[in-house]
Amino acid sequence: MTESDHHAVVRQHYDQRADAYLASSVHAAGSDLDLIAGRVGEQSGAVVLDMGCGGGHVSFRLAPAVWQVVACDLSPSMLDTVAAEVARRGLANVVTMQSAAETLPFAADSFAAVVSRYSAHHWRDLAAGIRELHRVLKPGGVAIFSDLLAPEAALLDTWLQSVELLRDPSHVRNARLAEWAQLLGAADFAIEQITTARLRLEFASWVGRTHTPDAQVQAIRTLQASASGETRRYFDVAEDGSFSVDTGVFVACKRL
Repeated sequence: MTESDHHAVVRQHYDQRADAYLASSVHAAGSDLDLIAGRVGEQSGAVVLDMGCGGGHVSFRLAPAVWQVVACDLSPSMLDTVAAEVARRGLANVVTMQSAAETLPFAADSFAAVVSRYSAHHWRDLAAGIRELHRVLKPGGVAIFSDLLAPEAALLDTWLQSVELLRDPSHVRNARLAEWAQLLGAADFAIEQITTARLRLEFASWVGRTHTPDAQVQAIRTLQASASGETRRYFDVAEDGSFSVDTGVFVACKRL
């Protein structure tokens, strides 16, 4: 699959689901969102990039505290949804831009802060996206990446990627914590903080948000039922299909 093919899959998938992500309680709140707001909100005069903005929750949270937020996403419908909500909330300092993370249309050193939340596992080339965010970040600026993490064990990693892809054809890969650290270092980011947590995913809303077809929902339930005891314990799989995943927040800066 070429880069343009994958980006088309992402757009097609999320153009039909923008309202669900605006309404998602998983995306609208969380300790990682509080961390992002606490760190970036210290920069009242900053221009901030929200890469992979989705339903816009990072942009909405940061807008009152900074000078401008650029909400960037591949999906035009996501951006239309964000723009409508921005207007409803009276957040005049949020602007939208359509772009992939790997090819950002911004000059070097454009932003005081860059943020990506629950987006990077859809990027075709995670390393390229991280390098681009480093390029557009000002020296001394802060970058915050929040995403689901794959477990270090191959058995658990493979199981998670399988259920993710069955749910969402635009899924590429949840990276492991060690991979994130390596990629950030390779892009010349200096990592300041890593925070991990567990996120509980309620099954019905998890598959409902992506309008996952019944056949794929049943395939996921089959994978859950046939998983080893070790796998079911790690992900804390419940009878209704709900389960828990690892998350990570990486705070890094661009060296002066």
